[in-house]
Amino acid sequence: MDETVDRAAVRTVAVTGYGTAEAAPDLLTLSIGVECRRNTAGDAYAAAGAASAAVTGALRARGVQSQDIRTSGLNVRADVVWQEGRGQQVTGYIASSTLSVRLRDLAAGSAVIAAAVEAGGNDVRLDGVQLGFADTAAILALARENAWADARTAAAQLAGLADAELGEVISVRQQPVPSAPVPVGGMQRAFAADSVAVEAGNLSVSTSITVEWELRSPTR
Repeated sequence: MDETVDRAAVRTVAVTGYGTAEAAPDLLTLSIGVECRRNTAGDAYAAAGAASAAVTGALRARGVQSQDIRTSGLNVRADVVWQEGRGQQVTGYIASSTLSVRLRDLAAGSAVIAAAVEAGGNDVRLDGVQLGFADTAAILALARENAWADARTAAAQLAGLADAELGEVISVRQQPVPSAPVPVGGMQRAFAADSVAVEAGNLSVSTSITVEWELRSPTR
């Protein structure tokens, strides 16, 4: 018996639903830059290493785990200026690196940031602070439910306009809407003497779902 469905004979309706869910963030990600200028490359490199060690030491003293601290972008370059009649001249060397730090205790975020900047002194800058989620599974599931409800509501309306009812679901496709971590404003540079409060608030996660339903003749 041939059970192949003639898709051309089946009426369908496809709708894209959008859903958003909010929750309090539980992760604060810091980008801490270390930059040291010295007369020799070796001195610059050593100074950058010492500043990085001081910052990481302060972070660990505040309870930040080693797996939440990552060093990247290690670089040593000559500081060059142009002088008339002499061309490019090396005036010193600059060593730099970036620390990416994840803070899981948002309530202590302000104190941890202040301690890290104080430990590094003038060789350290705070390049950015972002709020996010350690695990988005739960909030994304809620956003997905809202997207499904949105799609079904719209599909039911369209089915009614076509003098039909929704039947079986034929296909489902999810298209996550990127939800980047939210930068915390006013913290491009921070100093230990001026502790900056970190207000978490709520963050939203969005997604969209395209669902195709079979259209059936209404039951009378």
